[in-house]
Formats: sequence, C-alpha cells, structure tokens
Amino acid sequence: MLTWLARPMLVRNLRKLNAGDAGPVLRMDAPDIKFRFPGESSFAIEVDTAEEHARWLERFVELGVQITPDEIVVQGPPWHMTMCVRGVSYLDGPGGDRWYTNRFVMWGHLRWGRLQDYEVYEDTQETARLDVRLEAAGRPGAMTP
Repeated sequence: MLTWLARPMLVRNLRKLNAGDAGPVLRMDAPDIKFRFPGESSFAIEVDTAEEHARWLERFVELGVQITPDEIVVQGPPWHMTMCVRGVSYLDGPGGDRWYTNRFVMWGHLRWGRLQDYEVYEDTQETARLDVRLEAAGRPGAMTP
C-alpha cells in the first residue's frame, strides 16, 4: 500500500529534478539527513546536513544528469519507513551522444515523510569515467562537488 502511495510522489519529484528543479526532492530532506555516495569519483561524498545534500544534488542539476526510477518499494510504519528505488542515471553530451549510463539503487529511511538517510549504490568505476569525460570536455562542475 505504501509503495502505491509513495511511487507517484517520488516519480514526480525526480521528474522535477530532471527538469532542473531540485526543490521537491530537497523538501523531503530532514535537516540532519545522512547521505552517502560511495566511490573514488568527484561525486563520492558523505554528508549529514540538508545544506550539504542540496549542494551535492544541485551539481546533478547543473550537469544535467537524468535519474529515471524503474522500481520503487516503500514499507514500514510512518515513523520508520524503508525506501528502495532502483533505476538508471544518465547524461547526454552536447551532441546528443550518451556520455554516461549507470544502474543505481537508492536505499533509505523516512520518518513521517522526511528523508532521514539514504545511500546510492552504483558502478563507481562508471562514475569515475564520467569525471574523465567531464574534465576532457571542460564542463562546469567537472571535478568539484
């Protein structure tokens, strides 16, 4: 039942993010959100405030990375819900060629609709290759989160 209710909201928020508006996603954040994106790339980070998470997410908006969910599962009581989102993230270059494609899983917890923590699991080597591509193209935000 929770998945049925949460899916449209999460899909809408991610569509807004893809269109350049991080607001709906960021409004879900608890002030002390814990977020982790593992790896050795410039995207790798571990934060514990909504402000730090906002700066990291704004980089995705600036670069134009698109996040498309395939499957969303939400379960548990409202005071401790578990959320899992599986999907694909990608970035097309200026000529329309695909610069980056990566499968991901986001695993997190919500309390009363506020995102408390989440981690993104994906192919970290593919993300590091994106760094190389961005740097070679001189794209803004290429190496600094």
